[in-house]
Amino acid sequence: MCLIFVAIRQHPDYKLIVAANRDEFYERPTSPAMFWRDHPSILAGRDLVAGGTWLGISRAGRLAMVTNFRDPVNVRPTAPSRGELVTNFLLDSRDGEQCLQDVSGRAHLYNGFSLIAGDVDRLWYLSNYDTGLTPLGEGLYGLSNHLLETPWPKVEKGKRRLQTLLKSPELGVGELFDVLSDRSISDDAALPDTGVGKEWERLLSAAFIKTPTYGTRSSTVILVNSQGGVSFNERTYNHEKDDFEYRSYEFLLKPGSKIEKA
Repeated sequence: MCLIFVAIRQHPDYKLIVAANRDEFYERPTSPAMFWRDHPSILAGRDLVAGGTWLGISRAGRLAMVTNFRDPVNVRPTAPSRGELVTNFLLDSRDGEQCLQDVSGRAHLYNGFSLIAGDVDRLWYLSNYDTGLTPLGEGLYGLSNHLLETPWPKVEKGKRRLQTLLKSPELGVGELFDVLSDRSISDDAALPDTGVGKEWERLLSAAFIKTPTYGTRSSTVILVNSQGGVSFNERTYNHEKDDFEYRSYEFLLKPGSKIEKA
């Protein structure tokens, strides 16, 4: 993922709301969100190159999502895929905090990442560009390709729009997708300097990125109500047609259920 918003107990109908964009090169093969054939309890998209995922949830309520930390100078081509951080967490049956403590011990093996993981009632944040494992309390959080709550323009703008939406008693999935679909470019004075050059900083400053070769491939909205009902909604982008394909899954969480294998 490259843009994630997480609202924890910020709306009367939903104890957890996730709205996220995944940015990637268009040529990289990917499967859309579905319950995996080899692990039917996991709902996620899949990177068909490395086999991992960027965001997923299990029927037991485990949830994980990852963004890359933008630092092109220190990228190691031989480092393991960061998508396996999400997959491995979803497949793990241990307590979420214990699992993430183990991840922390080997975080240096990966290229830069920020990981949000746990379950629908308790989430943590971990980055190999930060120190320690941070529990996420009630609130609205924003994350892009840096550290949690780094005030990049698209993070701050998205949070402002979400704060307004969260005041509405009737929150719609379409409204959350609208926040994720903002293609406006930030002013040069507000751009970060992450080492990719001014032109790319401009292009990457939009919530929804579109370039000839790279951009926002999918947007995901997850709503979890107090009864454990999950609404998982994905919109995938076809850059050649400039059009979207939608899919939605509704299910009830089964806390404590084991990860199924096909």
